[in-house]
Amino acid sequence: MRQGSIPGAHGRVRPLGLLGDPVLHARCAEVTDFGPELAALVEDLFATMYAAHGVGLAANQVGEAVRVFVYDCPDDEDERHLGHLVNPRLVETGGVVVRGPEGCLSLPGLEAGTERYDEAVVTGFTVAGEPVTVRGTGFFARCLQHECDHLKGRVYADRLTGRRHRKLMRQVARASWHR
Repeated sequence: MRQGSIPGAHGRVRPLGLLGDPVLHARCAEVTDFGPELAALVEDLFATMYAAHGVGLAANQVGEAVRVFVYDCPDDEDERHLGHLVNPRLVETGGVVVRGPEGCLSLPGLEAGTERYDEAVVTGFTVAGEPVTVRGTGFFARCLQHECDHLKGRVYADRLTGRRHRKLMRQVARASWHR
């Protein structure tokens, strides 16, 4: 991305994969080519995330099984965090475990109380291949953990058990987008 450009301004909105799509449940591959195709994918991810009114989006949610995600997410103090990570690794979680409402663009209109740590540290790279470390607290920590899960082939529904999982699956079965 060019310095000063608005993320996603040059991207195209792609169709979102929905729960049940095989690419959402497979581990994503490491990015090895930090060229123009990667930069275009990041632009597309931002454009798609903004069009869907999300706060984060992983590449496999648009059918690309590579380790990339974007975010534009506030923390609990309403500080905005904007960026992307290539080949991210969740290297640290801490603080307290908080059960909070969590949704996903691949399960549109649904959410469930999901447990996440309220602190997270993720390392990775920029589209230019430069190393970066991102630290998040509160809602932003939840977002970072959620997107890292996507790249492992997991959605937040996979973290639910018992009554919460059954309730969410009933809602999925009734959703207009469910196949």
